[in-house]
Amino acid sequence: MSETHKQLLQSANSAISKGDYEGFRQWLAETYREPPDFKVNHFISEGDWLTALGEITSKDDEGNEVCYAYCDVWRFEGDKLAELRAFVIRPTIPE
Repeated sequence: MSETHKQLLQSANSAISKGDYEGFRQWLAETYREPPDFKVNHFISEGDWLTALGEITSKDDEGNEVCYAYCDVWRFEGDKLAELRAFVIRPTIPE
């Protein structure tokens, strides 16, 4: 991961931890010039936990579509989100 990517992620995390949601929204708007397309393939639910497995398609800086696989693991307390762990990878294409 390049230093630029690290700095972007640290800035976004810092904005969220300070409650600067508008700054985070601005970062999202700059990062995703076009909204990404989310496709949920599976929901897995047990107790207070919900897992979503799917694909995200977005465009890179040159405008090419790029596909990622993702997994979001949510934990709820009542009807409120208490925890989120998100994993995103760029799948390799077998040759």
